[in-house]
Amino acid sequence: MDAIIIQFLNGLDKGAAYSLIALGLTLVFGTLGVVNFAHGALFMLGAFCAVTFNALLTWPIQPPKAEGALFAPRPVPYMEYAFGDFGAAVINWSVPLSILLAIPVMLVIGLVMERGLIRFFYKRPHADQILVTFGLAIVLQEIIKKIYGANPVPQSAPDVFAGTANIAAWFGMTDAFIVYPWWRLIYFVFALLIIGAVFAFLQFTTYGMVVRAGMRDRETVGLLGIDIEKRFTVVFGIAAVVAGLAGVMYTPILPPNYHLGMDFLVLSFVVVVVGGMGSLPGAIVAGFTLGILQSFASMNEVKSIIPGIDQVIIYLVAVIILLTMPRGLMGRRGVMED
Repeated sequence: MDAIIIQFLNGLDKGAAYSLIALGLTLVFGTLGVVNFAHGALFMLGAFCAVTFNALLTWPIQPPKAEGALFAPRPVPYMEYAFGDFGAAVINWSVPLSILLAIPVMLVIGLVMERGLIRFFYKRPHADQILVTFGLAIVLQEIIKKIYGANPVPQSAPDVFAGTANIAAWFGMTDAFIVYPWWRLIYFVFALLIIGAVFAFLQFTTYGMVVRAGMRDRETVGLLGIDIEKRFTVVFGIAAVVAGLAGVMYTPILPPNYHLGMDFLVLSFVVVVVGGMGSLPGAIVAGFTLGILQSFASMNEVKSIIPGIDQVIIYLVAVIILLTMPRGLMGRRGVMED
């Protein structure tokens, strides 16, 4: 039972990452009709926003040598040297604070990407869209590799969340000892908040309602005098921000490297297809479902029966679902069926 609970929590953790990336992919496809294979690179860029922010905060400075001292003191981070304990606290909380950097940076990257490249492929076949966005993803990852190197860059969670939580005690299980990393729990809650914010924006704001109407019938909304293209550009920027924030908060769980985006992209695209192309609820349901299945498939007891099942379980489930439900779990009629 302890192992089952742990694997379930691991599945929620993976599913949260898959769902956030798939949510942005689905937003872009549902509004612009573009299959964006560069979306995983946006997840990677968000992660390196956290790396960059931490590097700026910890920029070393050499304090002056005290009079009469034989050796100069060791270099210290600029924030700590300038602001003392407050600066050290800011460095300790660099990962969540880097959200303040990631939001404007990812929004600008998303808007530039859409205006500078994606808009020229709206009317082109999906194969062309895949090729050009996949090429863009390769260019972005090579730029990151050139700047930050090929090795992972570890990032630390704040000290208060660095330990583990006694999950069993929360549910009154006095005869069990089940612990789980605090930051993974924080990431799951963070993902739920982001997902809830996106759905609230689309469901309860006038701007979001117009976007949803445009996703259903772009021509009619345009005939009402609404510049739906401009709104879709903003949605592309929002999708980039969602992917970037997912990457920022994931850095303490998995040290970011230049191919982080590719590692998540393929799985997240499978999530989108399984959930149903253009279906936001489908992307969320499929993301968490496949994350949990993958987590349970990685148990030694399961792999001893079916070796390697953890590597292919997502694709097997995708094949089964698409054979029985060609539009995915919640796909709409007519989407990518032309």
